[in-house]
Amino acid sequence: MGSLEGRVAVVTGAGRGLGREHALLLAAEGAKVVVNDPGVGGDGQGTDAGPAHDVVAEITAAGGQAVADTGYANDFTAAKALIDRAVDTFGDLHVLVNNAGITHDATLVKMTEAAWDSVISVHLKGHFATLHHAAAHWRKRAKEAGAPVSASVVNTSSGSGLRGSPGQLNYAAAKAGIAAMTVVAARELERYGVRVNAIAPVARTRMTLETPGLAARLAAREGEFDRWDPANISPVVAWLATEECTANAQMLMVRGGRIDVYDGWTVRETHQHEGRWSLDGLRTALGGLPTAPPTLDPAA
Repeated sequence: MGSLEGRVAVVTGAGRGLGREHALLLAAEGAKVVVNDPGVGGDGQGTDAGPAHDVVAEITAAGGQAVADTGYANDFTAAKALIDRAVDTFGDLHVLVNNAGITHDATLVKMTEAAWDSVISVHLKGHFATLHHAAAHWRKRAKEAGAPVSASVVNTSSGSGLRGSPGQLNYAAAKAGIAAMTVVAARELERYGVRVNAIAPVARTRMTLETPGLAARLAAREGEFDRWDPANISPVVAWLATEECTANAQMLMVRGGRIDVYDGWTVRETHQHEGRWSLDGLRTALGGLPTAPPTLDPAA
């Protein structure tokens, strides 16, 4: 019996890449899976129902249970229909994996309003919409039962959002927002028995391969463990989704066989002054602050 036997999971962006691997592993561990993916390109354009149905076919061929959903996670009405599909098809919902995403990379001065809006919508609103409707379902179930449910949410942030990546202002802002959303949602939903965690995956996907200079660094080396295989990320998602897992409000950066546990923004140093600061006092106290943020190396 798998670790997720009897649990029902929704995975967004599950037609390809990371989402596909998440869906396949969750199903292999016994979960009934709703495979959500409208089949858009890496830039959010176009539609294709094929990828979602292909993953469902893989799951059912292996003896699992799954159903496809091709709605847009960032469409509030479609997000509700997605959660309803899980409940109507499989009787309940226990796991929500928010994975769907796109990129429109550009420097600040070259970024268009459309590029900003689309990335913020797919990532940030897409996480909010599904989480909102799932949370409403779980709150209702908890009140009806008079006891907490046992549910898990796994959000998807990024090292770009945690540390900043030039050329990805929209993507970084969305991913940083998802990190904050994770902590707030974990605090609000804990009373209903819902845990909310996030991962920041580093893997070879359509989006990372489009990042200039990164494709070669994420290539597999013959005869070696493939550090950048998207399948390396999915065991962490599956573990967070299990009923036995107690982790909550955590941010885990996952790359190959390495997991970094992040604490978010922390106080590095403190300067105390009695009364209002003067400019001269600030020059003395803060004049030695770093002149640049730490360098982000997503393949480190």
